[in-house]
Amino acid sequence: MNLPFAIAFSFTICLASVVEAQDIYVSKSGDNRNPGTSESPVATLDAARDLIRQYKAVNDLPQGGITIWIGEGQYDQTGPLILTENDSGEPDAPIVWRALPGEEVRVTGGKTIPSEAFKTVTNKAILKRLSKEAAQHTVQVNLRELGMNDFGSIKQYGHAMSVTTSPMEVFFNSEVMTLARYPNEGYLKIGKVIDPGSVPRNADYSNRGGVFTYTDARHDLWAGQSDLWFQGTFMYGFADDNLLVKSIDPKKKQITLAMPSMYGVGSGRDFQQYVAYNMMEELDSPGEWYVDKESGILYFWPPGNLDNGSVIVSMLEDPILSLEGVSNVVIRDLTVEVGRGIGIYMERGTGNLIAGCTVRNVGTSGIFMGQGAKQTFPFITHDDYEGVPVSRSIGNLQGHIYKYTHWDRQAGTNHGILSCDVYNTGSGGIYLSGGSKRTLIPGNNYVENSKVYNYNRRNKFLWAGINIDGVGNRISHCEISDSEWQGIYVHGNEHLFEYNHIHHVTLNSDDTSPWYIGRDPSDRGNIIRYNYFHHCGNPERMNMGIYCDDSTTDVLVYGNVFYKMNTNHGVLFTNSGWDLKMKNNIVVEPISYTAEVSAHYYTWYSGGGPSMFGENGLLRQRLLKNVAIDKPPYSERYPQLINYLHPILEGKEWEGMRARRNVLSGNLIVGGPEDPLHLMGGEHAQFESVNNYRTDSDPGFVDYENGNFNLKPDSEVFTMIPGFEAVPFDKMCLYIDEYRKFIPEKK
Repeated sequence: MNLPFAIAFSFTICLASVVEAQDIYVSKSGDNRNPGTSESPVATLDAARDLIRQYKAVNDLPQGGITIWIGEGQYDQTGPLILTENDSGEPDAPIVWRALPGEEVRVTGGKTIPSEAFKTVTNKAILKRLSKEAAQHTVQVNLRELGMNDFGSIKQYGHAMSVTTSPMEVFFNSEVMTLARYPNEGYLKIGKVIDPGSVPRNADYSNRGGVFTYTDARHDLWAGQSDLWFQGTFMYGFADDNLLVKSIDPKKKQITLAMPSMYGVGSGRDFQQYVAYNMMEELDSPGEWYVDKESGILYFWPPGNLDNGSVIVSMLEDPILSLEGVSNVVIRDLTVEVGRGIGIYMERGTGNLIAGCTVRNVGTSGIFMGQGAKQTFPFITHDDYEGVPVSRSIGNLQGHIYKYTHWDRQAGTNHGILSCDVYNTGSGGIYLSGGSKRTLIPGNNYVENSKVYNYNRRNKFLWAGINIDGVGNRISHCEISDSEWQGIYVHGNEHLFEYNHIHHVTLNSDDTSPWYIGRDPSDRGNIIRYNYFHHCGNPERMNMGIYCDDSTTDVLVYGNVFYKMNTNHGVLFTNSGWDLKMKNNIVVEPISYTAEVSAHYYTWYSGGGPSMFGENGLLRQRLLKNVAIDKPPYSERYPQLINYLHPILEGKEWEGMRARRNVLSGNLIVGGPEDPLHLMGGEHAQFESVNNYRTDSDPGFVDYENGNFNLKPDSEVFTMIPGFEAVPFDKMCLYIDEYRKFIPEKK
């Protein structure tokens, strides 16, 4: 038999065995030369994908589809696992990727460091830089000797800037470790500002870093060091930044930054603060680490026994798993973790489901739906942003969608994220998208029964537990918690938010909220119903509950429960909103008003006239160019919006500057100010209050003391507010299904 014939014959026999097999098996003990049967599994996910492609090349999918069964173990991806149109299933014959029942499958973008590779630190120069206690506990490993040479680099990122992939990070026993920082807890206050630096927000592109005095003598120790970074809020409590230090002058006690912050540098406010990191000297507590990029040596103070632990470092910058144009695929019961970028990326296609997965320990977003954007404008900027959509990357998505609010991010339709846990992420938990804002065609994508927490390790404001844009998508039965920043950040139309449990967010930020939308009146038809919000906000900061920011229109807030909201600007707050309805809610022990409205175009926002509404104004661009509110489908779907840009006083005042048709009605309020409504700015701060009932005593809850806010059938509320509907408090949470077996107690 000649060699070419032998190869062809062998391939035919292999393909025939694949054709006969309906399911594919993957095992850490497998071999990619195997046919993928349960007896002879392949070793990698990429090999399993290729077998499916071979099968589909010559066969229709069998009834019920095909399942790729993945055996227990850690599967390290050196490149992204990419599924495309060729890897699609059919509506009645999906392709299912899942762990074998009862087996833990971890798909990573990292590399494991064997415990025996760590050695005691003996270099006297290094030991001298460490504290006595740190020197006793710190170990080292030469990463280059293990074939790891790409440590990544720290870059500037922050408010309205491009999201960057993280440099290499270290994880011990599936927990993220801390790149050596100071202080270990809390923040440093900015001292006297000598020079705020250039302000890109005001189109100052001279690229001058700020200069300020420091308030902690520890800075003296860092003088002369390179690659030292500060992360914090340098001017406003909603604008985070990550800045390289140019120099430290111990004599003058001054810091000079190497790059400008978006709004410049300020001091004197509680939130003007930062942490310093990436210094060997600050490796002083368990869990901290530092890598010398010249020598390739990683120094690490393990928080537990290395012999019984697992150390893995992130390497992959691409998404670990990428679904691009694929349809009718199910990814279930997998743990996706340890990458420098996105965990799971989804673009185009229809009918895909991510279910029962854990996505954690990634450098940017956990699950990201739709395209990102590559900024082409050469400087940090805001209004001058220019860029192009890109796949498999986040980039400056926020800058792009701020300018092109009608951007269809090609997220696909009818996708679901169901019963997943997403946490320890760098730039938000989940980004949900889909549908066309220009045509108002819904995406019908959803996140349901998912738990998202600790989602702001790197980027802060704008990157929420769940971001959403597009049209006609849904977030339901999700729990979002444990963040200094926002819970849900909204763009788009006719989204539904229901049965969610949102708590302990916006704990250390200013001008933020658990739920946010703003600056685009064409974002209409959003419904917030039957959600439980509690212990959100910070009374020392400017916080809101439901924040309908500049020019928001048509939001319905119905049947929610708000408890101990530390939001000093209202449970609902708006700047000159239209058609906002807050009805049939239960508000318990608020520290401020139930609803506040500001006529800010007439008060503090002096730029709110021509700059927003004029010929080249932001709102005119969004309402007449990005979409057309005077033409179908907008004129037919939203006739209330047609006169938004009509002048009241030519060149100075427009209809949209004045709040219209806002109603607070039929709400139960327990505690808080005697008048639940606060109008800020006189006659133009319109908000009608109708039939609300306020009391200082228990109105008839099932168990007020223990936080059960179901109403007893004989509650006085049903008499005091005719037509009040009992809210489904018990349903405002996660639920048990085939993917989620346990529900923590609601607290």
